[in-house]
Parts: sequence; C-alpha cells; structure tokens
Amino acid sequence: MSKVFVIDSEKRPLDPIHSAQARQLLRNKKAVFFRRFPFTLILKESRSDAPVQRLRLKIDPGAKHTGLALVNDSSGEVVFAAELKHRGFAIRDSLTSRRQLRRSRRNRKTRYRQPRFLNRTRPEGWLAPSLQSRVENIKTWVNKLRKLVSISAISQELVRFDMQLMRNRDIQGKEYQQGTLAGYETREYLLEKWNRQCAYCGVKDIALQIEHIHPRAKGGSNSITNLTLSCSKCNTKKGTKDIKEFLKKEPIRLEKILKQACIPLADAAAVNTTRFALLKILKATGLPVETGSGGLTKFNRNQQNLEKSHWLDAACVGSSTPILNIKGVKPLLITGNGHGTRQSCRTDKFGFPNRHCSRTKFHFGFQTGDIVKAAVTSGKKVGEYVGRIATRATGSFNISTKDGLVQGISHKFCKRIHAKDGYSYAT
Repeated sequence: MSKVFVIDSEKRPLDPIHSAQARQLLRNKKAVFFRRFPFTLILKESRSDAPVQRLRLKIDPGAKHTGLALVNDSSGEVVFAAELKHRGFAIRDSLTSRRQLRRSRRNRKTRYRQPRFLNRTRPEGWLAPSLQSRVENIKTWVNKLRKLVSISAISQELVRFDMQLMRNRDIQGKEYQQGTLAGYETREYLLEKWNRQCAYCGVKDIALQIEHIHPRAKGGSNSITNLTLSCSKCNTKKGTKDIKEFLKKEPIRLEKILKQACIPLADAAAVNTTRFALLKILKATGLPVETGSGGLTKFNRNQQNLEKSHWLDAACVGSSTPILNIKGVKPLLITGNGHGTRQSCRTDKFGFPNRHCSRTKFHFGFQTGDIVKAAVTSGKKVGEYVGRIATRATGSFNISTKDGLVQGISHKFCKRIHAKDGYSYAT
C-alpha cells in the first residue's frame, strides 16, 4: 500500500510510514492531519536526529498526463505514485476562442486600419502558455514533494522518442543505443504515429511489421520518415514495389500515407518542446538529474512484465531503475484545474457581453475550488459527497464528484477537507 508522508513539528520530512502506523500515531495523539492530498501527518514533537532514507523522484512527462513516482533505489520499493493530468489543451482552446472573438469584433469595423509594426518581442526560452502550463505543473509538484519527503536524485524522461538514434543507429557513446533498444524506440514511435494500424489496409489489433515506404532495393533509406507499419499480407503483396506503383489505383490513400510520413508526432512534439525547459528547472533544485528516453522506459517496463500506465512508466524511467516492488500501490490522480478565470464577463456566440462574472469567490467560509465533504441528512439529495465545490452567494453549492456534478448542496452540510490549490484529486 502507498505510504503516508510524515513531517516533524519543525516541518522536516521524515521517512514515509505504513497506513497502520499512521492510524496508531493518530490514536495515540502523537500526530495530527497536515494535508489531505497527498496524505500527510505532522508530529507534535521534533525529530531532528531521526535517520531518513533518501528517495529518487522519477518523472515521465507527457502532453496530456505526467507520471510521478518516488522510488527507493536500494530496495526498489515504490513509496508514492501519482498521475498528473495537464490542462494545456484547455488553455489552448480558451486562447483560440478569445482570439476568434477579438478578430470578429475588429472585422465588423468597416474603416481601413493600417497594419502596425511588430512591437512585441518574446524573451529567450519563451513557451506558448499551453506548454508553459505543463512545465509549471511539474515544477509545482516537485517542490511540494520535496517538502514532504527527502529526495536525493531525480530521473526525467528527456525525450519520448530518441529521434537521432532512429535516424542513425550507428551513433556511438551509449551502449543502450545499439541493438534491442533501438528497435523499441522505432516500433513505439511508429505505433503512435500510424495509430496502431496497417497503413495500407487499415486493419487493427493484429501483429504489425515495420515496412519501408520506398523499398531499400530501389534506394530507400532507413530514416524514420521512410518507415511505416504494415500487416503481413500487405507487406508480402507490396514486396519491393514502390509505393506509387503499389497504390496507383488508390490515389487518396497514397496521398494520405505520403503526407502522414512527413508529419511529426503531435504529442511527441509537445513533449520535446518543453523537455529542456523542464530539465533546466529540475537542475536548478541542486539535485543530480538522470535522463533517459521513452524507448528505455518501455524496455525497463517490459523486462519486469509491468502493465502500461503513466505512473509505472515514471517508475521505469532511466538506467538506474531497480527491480520494482509495486505491491499495493494506488496512484493519486491529480487534475490541473487552474485558479479560475479573470474574465469580467462572458460573451454570447457573437462576442458581445452577455453575463457579468462575480469577482467574489468566498462565500460562507468556502472558496470555489475547495475540496469538501458534504453529509446531506435531509431533502432530495440525502447522501455523502466528496469533491471540488463551486460556491454561490445563495449558499447553494455545486460539487464535482468522481461520479459527476451534484448541484444545490447547502453550505450547512459542507466541511472543507482540502483548501483550494488549483488541482482536484481522486484515487
């Protein structure tokens, strides 16, 4: 089972403990709750001389989800695991909507507007808000975990796919770049890029083979842009034919394959864009940072026969990965929600002001974004609800639970269990 974090009265991190020990500390009134997510106790006494084991924080950054894992390098025990869901695409959609509304309003003016000179410059290292959000989310959680547990090193998956290796397998310098792992890099990339189906007939859920679009016998290269996936039947049928000859009766499919071959993988592009910004932040902590590729992560996971998930991928990042002990680990599911909106009013579909937003988010001692436990004892909605609230001046709150939105819960039934921090949680 996942361990419980413990800090002493001076807020120094101690060794994580088993949940049974945590219950015993609470029964004996030697500790109290400090934080609900991640679950943390604070002792009523100082333990400055207590020995503390050093853990490694492992991070598997993704475009939509990031895996986090705290691993004991000596025993292989996974002490804590989490999956962080980013809001990068929500930010992108909000900015796109705002841009469209503004442009439509400007275009309604019939007078001619002269183009203005470009007077906006971007600082070095600038990232789009949707990408910067991912970096900031990970930075926030690295800092949170460092306050709750003693971390001695960090492992980061620096690239989802090692593009340089896939273009030239003869690169020297690292043993893992040769042989088996090179195949893992290439196959995993192609599975993602071609949607795990045959490029020629579209069949899914069967064994797929790596196939040269322009055959080697006619001068085709081993470059990743010349590779695709094919079922055994299509691969045999195509043989050493050029793709234009093979698909001369299917011009639409031919055009689609040639276009898809040149397009980079979107999610991999998002991760690759932010990788060095994240690496810079991790190195700024002063801890040693180990890096590895996505192919190495998959190789480590398959060697230990572990299933595919974000937190297990994180636990398998880097060449330092020991034999993992994951018995009873339940990952904490974290969703980035942000801190609300700065809009003064909402607009209709034409971009005109429609409804003004209340700037007051505190009502009856609660704030929008707090996580509460509501025990409703009367009315139509009798029951117990746990989730993130949206406050109302009327005192009738909405609670977003894991089973959906529950509306019209009185503030009298609510008890706050976790203050708003821009995230929602589940297990």
